Amino acid sequence: MTYMITSENPLNRVVAPRLPNAPIQYEQKYIDTLTNILRLYFNQVDGILGQLQSDSEFFTVYTVATLPSASTSGAGTRAFVSDALLPVFGSIVVAGGAVKVPVYSDGTNWRVG
Repeated sequence: MTYMITSENPLNRVVAPRLPNAPIQYEQKYIDTLTNILRLYFNQVDGILGQLQSDSEFFTVYTVATLPSASTSGAGTRAFVSDALLPVFGSIVVAGGAVKVPVYSDGTNWRVG
């Protein structure tokens, strides 16, 4: 399974909105304000989600031999392999086994983790 998410742009943080306290009696002004606050919040969330791109299809499982280049992928890129041999966290992933593990690029090699 591969789940690589990259973005050319820095992602903004979205802060949960401060919602006004509900009045005891129904007030149209309160409903309008609440709706507007939630609309603005979800527009921010949609904007961030729109910045994300997938480098490959989700749920692709690589073999060690078919992993893209660690240097081309860039440090921090994550993927999954299905044929790791005796994986140890942080070690360079080696083919020849049948263990499915997540891996990450350190910019030079794919490492278990």
